[in-house]
This record gives sequence, structure tokens and C-alpha cells, in this order.
Amino acid sequence: MGRHPPGRGQWSDPYPFGGRRCAGRRRPTRTAERAGPGKRLTGGGRARLGARMSDLEGYGERLRVVPAEGDRELADWRAVHNAIIPTAVLSADEVRERAGRNRLEVAYLGGVAVGCSTVRPPDGETPAATVIARILPEYRRRGFGTALYERGLAHARTLSGEGVETVVLASNGEGLRFALARGFTELERYVLPGDTIPFVALRLA
Repeated sequence: MGRHPPGRGQWSDPYPFGGRRCAGRRRPTRTAERAGPGKRLTGGGRARLGARMSDLEGYGERLRVVPAEGDRELADWRAVHNAIIPTAVLSADEVRERAGRNRLEVAYLGGVAVGCSTVRPPDGETPAATVIARILPEYRRRGFGTALYERGLAHARTLSGEGVETVVLASNGEGLRFALARGFTELERYVLPGDTIPFVALRLA
């Protein structure tokens, strides 16, 4: 969602990142969201109880979502992101920078961080808002991706009346199917400098 390269969103339960469009092509804004080796999160995954934390039920299990504001939550957000997107690893500083302009949230199942999301407001590049939801592979197909996506979508619609977009790594077949099944249609494909796998920009019809 959002016409940005890595950073827009990687679909399915996972999503990717953000970048800037230039002369009809996209270039990363600072650093494309790069992901590191996948790993299960246990450390620092304990969610802080508070009024701003939400429980998402109705899928047989309770998913707890909390804003990524403190060091612990930002670290968990980054770990999930980097585990899901091995082509765009983000540093701690890059995550903090994104938290200053986007809404970042972390999803916990018990004390384990199992997903994260990004909602990006419109900018000078596109009037559409962007929704990105990511769920670790071992926790998919349990409704968590849908719950996190729908939560992000509801917020995105308060930010723009000009539509919602996302971006999916072309190799993420599960993510593409997730997006298409929810009414997104492909806009274009592009390859970032230094990359070989294209990104797919999609827009919610």
C-alpha cells in the first residue's frame, strides 16, 4: 500500500517496507526495510498492560497488540520485521525513525511477539495510506494476520480518503494471495537498486 518501495507493505501475514518514488521509479527512503534471519521471539516479548493495549479475539486465541513505543516493543517490532523480510534488514535507529512518522504496533500471543504492523499516512508521493502487517511463519493460518491487517486498515481509512496501498515482495506468494483475496489489485512491479527480487505494488479496489 502506498507507492513506496520496501516500506510499503508485505502481504499475507507478512509485509514489507517504504521508499520514495523518483522519476517514475522507486528508490529507498534512507534504507529499505531489510530483514535478517528468521527466529522465534521470546526475549523482550512481554507486553506491558495498559489502556492503549488491545485484545483481538474471535479467532480461538487472544492476540494482544501494543504500540511500539518503548525500547522493548521497538526491539520486538524490529526482530519480527527482520525475520520476515530477509531482503531488507532495519537497524534500531531506522526503526525509531519510522516510529516517529508511522504507527508501529507489535502483536503478542502470551509473552511471545508473533507479529508487527505499520500504518503509513499519505505523503507527497501518494495520497493513499499504507497498511503493512507481518506474522511470523509458525503463527500464520490462525487468523492473526487478518486481525492485525483489519486493525491497521481501520486506522488507515481515518488518514486518507484516497485509498489504501501495499507492497509485497514478489517471492512472497502467500502474501500476494492474501492481498488479492482481500480485494487488492496489482499496480506495478519494480526492482530496487542492488536487489534482484521485484516488489509488487498493490492498491485496494
